[in-house]
Amino acid sequence: MLAWVVVVWRWQDPFTALYTHVQQSRLEHRYERRVEAFHPHFTHTRDLAAVERQIATAATAYRRTLHTGDPVGKLKIGRIGLSMVVVQGTDHDTLKKGPGHYEQSGVPGEGHLIYLAGHRTTYLAPFADINDIRVGDYVTFSVPYGTFTYRVRRHYIVPADQLSVLRDHDSEVLRLQACHPRFFATHRYIVDAALVAVAPRGAAPYTLKAKAS
Repeated sequence: MLAWVVVVWRWQDPFTALYTHVQQSRLEHRYERRVEAFHPHFTHTRDLAAVERQIATAATAYRRTLHTGDPVGKLKIGRIGLSMVVVQGTDHDTLKKGPGHYEQSGVPGEGHLIYLAGHRTTYLAPFADINDIRVGDYVTFSVPYGTFTYRVRRHYIVPADQLSVLRDHDSEVLRLQACHPRFFATHRYIVDAALVAVAPRGAAPYTLKAKAS
């Protein structure tokens, strides 16, 4: 038993990891079909505000197509070697398939809080090393209408029942959440990242001006 605990602590549970690996493969295929089926329309303009409005419209339209268990997009975090499909929903069964998107939060480009949760020790443990993410690291979240790049600005720990972390403040923040400490659920480890660049599908990419924190 002690040996098993050490294996899971140092690496992850191989049995649940196999399950998630299979689910991620299926989600990858489903996501590719979603990309093919979704056709955003962006007119060519140099007016950044107009571009952002078009992206927000596409984002809202896309969010309305999502149902629990659907693939949302692809999340990549270079610092911890993460590259996985995000699943719609944060219930127990959905999180077995990969990092989950809190359904009441926004999606990239809407200008709202985007809340993602993931396991730390089981089911491929997508956020096992969330504490290793550093301020200044980049996180990309690709969806059918574009690729959005976020830069980490802070990380902190809150009690598990602190629901204020779900509150939207009408600004685009990508928030990652995992249980803390590992093997326990008394607290939540949170990483916040701000939107810094957008590459709309079929339109010119652009960067955002840094805002004072």
